[in-house]
Amino acid sequence: MPRTFAYVRVSTTGQTTENQIQEIEAAGFHVEPRRIITETISGSTAIAQRRGFTRLMDRLESGDVLIVTKLDRLGRDAIDVSTTVKALAEIGVRVHCLALGGVDLTSSAGTMTMNVLNAVAQFERDLLIERTQSGLKRAKSEGKTLGRPSTLSEKQKQEVREDLATGMSVSALARKFDTSRQTIMRVRDEVPASSKPQLEHAPVSLSPLPRAAG
Repeated sequence: MPRTFAYVRVSTTGQTTENQIQEIEAAGFHVEPRRIITETISGSTAIAQRRGFTRLMDRLESGDVLIVTKLDRLGRDAIDVSTTVKALAEIGVRVHCLALGGVDLTSSAGTMTMNVLNAVAQFERDLLIERTQSGLKRAKSEGKTLGRPSTLSEKQKQEVREDLATGMSVSALARKFDTSRQTIMRVRDEVPASSKPQLEHAPVSLSPLPRAAG
């Protein structure tokens, strides 16, 4: 006989799972208390790192039903959720998400819903990457310094240049100044203000014009 399980999660100890349990019961699902798995963990944690859900997976068998109130109970993002649903479908477990009208995510309709959600998630990721790259290009064209500000003072930068001139390695300098190799390389590649060419205007001497012979 199929068994029904519920997985309820909260992010902090100050929150309660009662609302989720009541929502599941109101949807018409009867879940025995011993088959309600509760877990307190951040939603940003991958499903594979949630111990409560891992223990649940060990108990589930073919024909069982799993109820969750929201998709984020099944993973930290669309890809994680999709992977979880596929793993449950492979062992013959049906998954119902109340936030999506109680649809079985392992059914044809549920699979179509998941495909749409995955497509939207991929679009959002691509859009974020595009905006980030565009912002970096704009900042570079405006002459802005990208990345974190240097942790070295101007005096330390000068010392770095002097040490580099003596043949000291980048790695050795990074250890000496307790910084990263990238920071040392940035100092090596940048042109110090004191060495930038400056235009000097030589004074122009105006000699008096010779008097015309009279």
